[in-house]
Amino acid sequence: MDMALEQARAAALAGEVPVGCVIARDGKVIARAGNRTLRDHDPTAHAELLAIREAASALGSERLSDCDLHVTLEPCTMCAGAMSFARIRRLYFGAADPKGGAVENGVRFFASPTCHHRPEIYGGIGESDAAKLLQDFFRERR
Repeated sequence: MDMALEQARAAALAGEVPVGCVIARDGKVIARAGNRTLRDHDPTAHAELLAIREAASALGSERLSDCDLHVTLEPCTMCAGAMSFARIRRLYFGAADPKGGAVENGVRFFASPTCHHRPEIYGGIGESDAAKLLQDFFRERR
């Protein structure tokens, strides 16, 4: 999660919402990203999607079934859907997102009967650091 927090801090320095993501396989990082929606002019450029694309490219496969995804904020519905399609093995996330999250909050995507793949889910990892980073970022914007 420390590496994901580094990605989130880099995103914040670029003016992006500070969310960072790292994907690991066999204990080795194969992809990392921070949010880039503003830079890329792309509403889908969430850290999770960027990291999934990078990992899939690195492995030469759309299936990431032996990969673990670490992200600083509870994923939204779009990102949860991408994780399901990619067959992510485990999801570790930091801060809960009562407003936009879709894992433990909102639509609870992985609990849906139409969800094809459910990763193991571990929330609250590095939660206080991730939450503080987000709170500080938005406090400065107000």
